[in-house]
Amino acid sequence: MVEDDPADARLVQRAFQKVNHGLKLLRLKDGDEAVSYLAGDPPFDNRLLYPMPEMVLLDIKLPRRSGLEVLEWLRRRTGPLRRLPVVMLTSSRHSVDVNRAYELGANSYLAKPDTASGLEELARSFQQYWTRFNQPPSL
Repeated sequence: MVEDDPADARLVQRAFQKVNHGLKLLRLKDGDEAVSYLAGDPPFDNRLLYPMPEMVLLDIKLPRRSGLEVLEWLRRRTGPLRRLPVVMLTSSRHSVDVNRAYELGANSYLAKPDTASGLEELARSFQQYWTRFNQPPSL
């Protein structure tokens, strides 16, 4: 999960852990940190400590490098990294942001609900779809 707001990150983690106790969410605080992690650059170069994620939950409005810039960086990679599923999880409901995310190759776009119960419902539906029904790519 790439989320700069610590309060939002805690709410998302809590909601996802409530519906899937085995789920491990690692939080990265900005776009540059996300790119470093995904590229395996130091300090994230030990893949035993920092394994490749199965999916990225990506906010749009991030410091240093926006979520859209991270998505664009990912989709320009060669090899398996470019197939990494990316779900935009953001507060923006602007059609410009939604359309741009899909143009850049987002797999899904979810607007953060305004309530904790709404976030739990989103997490439950997300878990059902992505872990039960979706067939992920080989990475």
